[in-house]
Amino acid sequence: MSNVLILGANGQIARLAEQQLLKETKHHLTLFLRDAKRLTVTDPDRETVIEGDATDPEALRQAMANIDLVYANLGGSQTIETQAKAVVQAMDVAKLKRLIWISTLGIYDEVPGAFGKWNHEQLDGGYLGPYTKAAKVVEHSDLDYTIVRPAWLSNADTVDYELTHRDDLFKGTEVSRKSVADLVTKLINDPTKYVQDSLGVNQPHTDGAKPSFY
Repeated sequence: MSNVLILGANGQIARLAEQQLLKETKHHLTLFLRDAKRLTVTDPDRETVIEGDATDPEALRQAMANIDLVYANLGGSQTIETQAKAVVQAMDVAKLKRLIWISTLGIYDEVPGAFGKWNHEQLDGGYLGPYTKAAKVVEHSDLDYTIVRPAWLSNADTVDYELTHRDDLFKGTEVSRKSVADLVTKLINDPTKYVQDSLGVNQPHTDGAKPSFY
């Protein structure tokens, strides 16, 4: 059993991961978010909710007491780089090493072809740049991190995905949030996997110029 801190615990992928972790594991989950009223605790014995700001290193450090692993499901193009710096700083002070960091596809310009061009058109100009900078903060730390770069996200009720790595071309165009949550759960259950790696996540056989739902 591990004590897992989930940052951005009300995010859609985070909530799916929380459900899967409660169902399939015995881990204790500390759920960190800006507005605690937005979450409903289903198992008080295994869930602790902390209200706080992920740009505040001291609030994060306090939340990291007795934690084994941090899963950061943070967002916001205006704050994501600041949040990355705060998380790294807090983990260093807390002497924590293992971090799972949710990012986005395209931060290495790794998406090929027509889909890569479409992805740039959608994400350039205020989104891709900050997420690229945030990922660099994580990669330049001394943490045992795994960066997760999902394809365009769907709410499909399926778990079906494949992985690429930092130096690989990205595959596919889309992936379900349930699939990303499943990957996060597997990384939490085996924190020795994919350390200091950056994983692209896509549903097989979804190649094309853009996701099917566009």
